[in-house]
Amino acid sequence: MIAVVIDTSDKLEKFLREECTLQEIIFQYYGAFIPHINWLLWPLFSLISVIFFTSRMAANSEVISILNAGVSYNRFLRPYFISAGFICLVHAIGNHFFIPILNKNRIDFEAQYIKKVDNQNQNNEVHLMLSADSKVFVRFYNRADSTARDLRMETFKNGNLVEIYKAREAKFLGNPNQWLLTGLERHTFDSLQETIRIQPRDTVRMSLNIGPDDFYTIRNFKETLPSPALLRFIKKEESRGTGVAGEYRIEFHRRTADSATLIILMLIGVSVASRKVRGGMGMNLAFGVSLGAAYMILSRFSVTFAQSNIISPLLGVWIPNLIFIVVSIWLVSKAQK
Repeated sequence: MIAVVIDTSDKLEKFLREECTLQEIIFQYYGAFIPHINWLLWPLFSLISVIFFTSRMAANSEVISILNAGVSYNRFLRPYFISAGFICLVHAIGNHFFIPILNKNRIDFEAQYIKKVDNQNQNNEVHLMLSADSKVFVRFYNRADSTARDLRMETFKNGNLVEIYKAREAKFLGNPNQWLLTGLERHTFDSLQETIRIQPRDTVRMSLNIGPDDFYTIRNFKETLPSPALLRFIKKEESRGTGVAGEYRIEFHRRTADSATLIILMLIGVSVASRKVRGGMGMNLAFGVSLGAAYMILSRFSVTFAQSNIISPLLGVWIPNLIFIVVSIWLVSKAQK
């Protein structure tokens, strides 16, 4: 509710100025914004709630009574693990499947009415990679009939240009990426020797590693893809050698790492709050929120390193979790037994 109030006050003027309906604002934008911000805050919700009720138990000496009754600390942690595991599973399912679908509505609404930066149709002067050793240039692409004009493919071997394949027109026939090329011209290179073959009236059916979607750019595209589609997109970009697959791998691993944070912060929260200390719940909450802030700062740094290819995407996303796993294990070992 707080996030919605703040966001509404920030965007109210644009809501009134733009030609968006109340139905679009409520269902398209806030219907996606609320789950999005909610999912981001679940780890913090988990930490605060664990600290809140465990501190109450500790303040009333209930934790001491449980341990004095002969219950081990590991057995005391079992309900926490069961609850955190269930919440983690629900969070991961949402991260990988449902939240990306809702994000598409939110991002489209923001592009149209808020940021005024619309998704782009790449129609003129389009350069695309077909594979690590070949690329294609299209002078003009017509989305109405899925036809490319003045298509030019270049193939390289060991860094040297070995073939140029030109087509006056290329029409998309359907999946799996079948194109009909007409007005053909082929140049092959052998050292300094060039061979030219021109077939202005011939047509050829060819499978190319591009489709109509490649001529359309969606803002924050990685946030709108459910994980199965995201993995297919990563595989496609890796086969092309475009170099952008790392960014999408970071997004894929982040979805799982964010969910695993729930269990780690639960361990930290219960180990801190189960001890009866001077200052009570307030001190424990302050400590827990400080740890949460430290986690967020560390995660931003590690993702930056991963985006710069200094470390792998998997390691970059999981570094904060690995560090905080060590912290949580140490805190559990020091907790009141």
